[in-house]
Amino acid sequence: MEEMRTRILPKMLNKEVQDYLQRNDVIIVPVGTVEMHGGFPLDCETVISEAYALKMAEACDGLVLTGLPYFYAGATASGRGTVQVSIRQGIDYLGAVARSLLRLGFKRQVYLSFHGPAHMTICPMIRDFYDETGVPILYMDCMMQMGKNKDLFSDMSIFHDITVGAYQIMNRIDDVPLVTGYSDYKPQSCAQFSDLFGLGYQSAAVGYCFGDNQDHMPTPDIPDMETRDKMAQKGAEVICKMVERMDMPHVVEQLQKLEEYGLENEEKYPWMPSAYNRKNK
Repeated sequence: MEEMRTRILPKMLNKEVQDYLQRNDVIIVPVGTVEMHGGFPLDCETVISEAYALKMAEACDGLVLTGLPYFYAGATASGRGTVQVSIRQGIDYLGAVARSLLRLGFKRQVYLSFHGPAHMTICPMIRDFYDETGVPILYMDCMMQMGKNKDLFSDMSIFHDITVGAYQIMNRIDDVPLVTGYSDYKPQSCAQFSDLFGLGYQSAAVGYCFGDNQDHMPTPDIPDMETRDKMAQKGAEVICKMVERMDMPHVVEQLQKLEEYGLENEEKYPWMPSAYNRKNK
């Protein structure tokens, strides 16, 4: 794996991207949000996704496309700091990005997010993209990965540590303010509707918005830099451990094999959307 000045595509020179594409075709795309989040900055779930993406790219010799923070936020739309983009608009925009990346030569694209409702935007794009191009691109749901690694996520405090750790990984630790007064826990104002929320996957069951800013979410007091630094160190370690378990070299190898498998099927079943669309371009 070659030493690189940076793996973040917007920070690279055009020649650096060209040189990279001579040897590999992997890009990790973190999809974020800008929404109210207690005592943390509005873009914290974007930064978490970007930190995971950077560590994933380092593990599999990939690049990272940052700068995608404005997508469907969901129930936090009641917050004055939340930027809400419709699911349909997000699908179309992200699809345009994916097609541009493919034209550039990035055939192995991995999308990820630490935002619960992100699957509603990313998954439809993933499937439509395959039917149109025959190229399988992947969505990795970091919330789902948390469920698979429960030993690393023993309690909610780890989630907050990860948040601060992500800012450290992205060299933005000073963007996490020293704050107090956001740590009081109380049941969400919409808790009475939990029976409905549980009938579908994450935030996709029914439309609603939070009735209280504290619903999303109580966050720990960060009274001094020592506390912030301890959280950052612990969170960064968890991110690195989780990415190691993801086995990104295997993931991108599987993506390549999956494309070969799909091409074989297109020969047998020319009426498949991907086969038909490619033949009739």
